[in-house]
Amino acid sequence: MKTEWTQPYVKIEPLNEAAAAEARRRVDQLTKPLGSLGRLEELAVRLAAMTGSALPSVTPPGVLVFAADHGVTAEGVSAYPQEVTAQMVANFAAGGAAINVFSRQIGALLHVVDVGVAADVEAPGVWRKKIRPGTGNLLREEAMTPEEAERAVQVGLECAGAIVDEGAKLLIIGEMGIGNTTASSALLAALTGTEPDELVGRGTGVGDAAWERKKAVVKQALARHRPDPARPLEALAKVGGLEIGAMAGAVLGAAARRIPVLVDGFISTVAALLAVRLCPGAADYLIAGHRSQEPGHLHALRALGKEPLIDLGLRLGEGSGAAVAFPIVEAATRMIREMATFESAGVSSR
Repeated sequence: MKTEWTQPYVKIEPLNEAAAAEARRRVDQLTKPLGSLGRLEELAVRLAAMTGSALPSVTPPGVLVFAADHGVTAEGVSAYPQEVTAQMVANFAAGGAAINVFSRQIGALLHVVDVGVAADVEAPGVWRKKIRPGTGNLLREEAMTPEEAERAVQVGLECAGAIVDEGAKLLIIGEMGIGNTTASSALLAALTGTEPDELVGRGTGVGDAAWERKKAVVKQALARHRPDPARPLEALAKVGGLEIGAMAGAVLGAAARRIPVLVDGFISTVAALLAVRLCPGAADYLIAGHRSQEPGHLHALRALGKEPLIDLGLRLGEGSGAAVAFPIVEAATRMIREMATFESAGVSSR
């Protein structure tokens, strides 16, 4: 068993600077004042560097929603009971959740993956990749074994490869798991050394007493397990979640295929940070979709050095915020692919 991530698992190529330079030249020749489309121009150039094409395309996008339960819900850290995870997976399968609506809007390929739901979900179309029925209670035991943590990452890698093989040209990572803001807060604190009081939010909307309890649980779990930030896979095993590991693996799998990853909210961004700690080259393939209301999200974004595309006060998860932000990414590619240049339009340039 490998105790830490090693390069042979996945090879991530550096950004294609030649494609980026060609894209920049074209952007500067489009029928508009230089720089007038602001961050869209930079996004188009970044997408060219990621994909290796000066005329990048991100359609259709692919959405992977990883679902798993958390033993720490026994500590009263969520406003909802654990059985909601399985119920929401069934709702995803039936097409009734926010991520279903937004995925239909953007024409996305969508798959829901059970990597650790406590109950057996019998719903059509769900990819069954269950590693174990929920994590252990991280306050009282390690969330999972090192082998299970590694398997979670591998599942994410495999799922990313599968949806890319279906035709996805951009990946959105999402999640469902009651209790996962607690695990994400603990993992982010472990990876960055940030005080839990700065990271722990209200998640599903807990009241003041439960919020204080949630902060205490994270602090006590970190004191008990002492996860080493230099050993990210070990930190995942001690205080993380199965869906967090799977999302990290999906980031790595997409990056290895030169597929941009549009990151969702707090939990998704912590998973992306985990992926970068496992393989730093993955950072080049990340786009931050939005900034959520969870206080830890800003810390995670700063740790990645990413600026979100939108801020709508969202805090749902599922990949929903990234799906809402996707049309901005698509707009950047349409700009560079479809706008006329001064020369082709017969417009005088300065």
